[in-house]
Amino acid sequence: MWETIGIWLGAGLTLCIFSFLYKDNPFYKFAEHLYVGISAGYWAAMEWHNVFLPNLWKPLTEQGKLLLLVPFAFGILLFSRFTKKFSWLSRWSMALIIGIYAGIAIIGYGSGDLILQIRANLLPLWTGNWFTSFNNILLVVGVMGGLIYFFFSKEHKGALGAGAKIGTWFLMISFGASFGYTVMSRMSLLIGRVYFLMVTWLHILG
Repeated sequence: MWETIGIWLGAGLTLCIFSFLYKDNPFYKFAEHLYVGISAGYWAAMEWHNVFLPNLWKPLTEQGKLLLLVPFAFGILLFSRFTKKFSWLSRWSMALIIGIYAGIAIIGYGSGDLILQIRANLLPLWTGNWFTSFNNILLVVGVMGGLIYFFFSKEHKGALGAGAKIGTWFLMISFGASFGYTVMSRMSLLIGRVYFLMVTWLHILG
């Protein structure tokens, strides 16, 4: 019985979301708000059990790590946003969070993206295999063209302009591939929901 109720509930919410294809309506707003509310509640529960309790509350109360009172106090200050009079106190916490995250992100992106990207593009132009060599040359030309395109210290004329033009083509191909991948992923989600409606709910297909 519960499985049947879940199927009908899922089908109803799916149709509520699809109703937006006609126009904005209360059914769509209900499903949207329900989805956002459940997501927020699930996220809050996950943070409570997986972050707050094991990383702050239990070490503070059970192990006596009093130094954790500092991040606990900064966390409390975040809730001052709910009051007009003391909302400015939350800026201290936000400044600390943004500053620490920015520092970690710079190191993370530098070592995880920048260095790895540079290393991945240091390829031999001739490997003994025509196909592999062609791919390596194409990749190096595309990277160099993209870097030249974003070099704005000199006007794009002559050889520099030709390199920028090549970079433009490679960037357009890259953006097109990314957009196509996004469309295909959304189509996959659509097919999944249509399959759920046709097979699991209505038993029309399959």
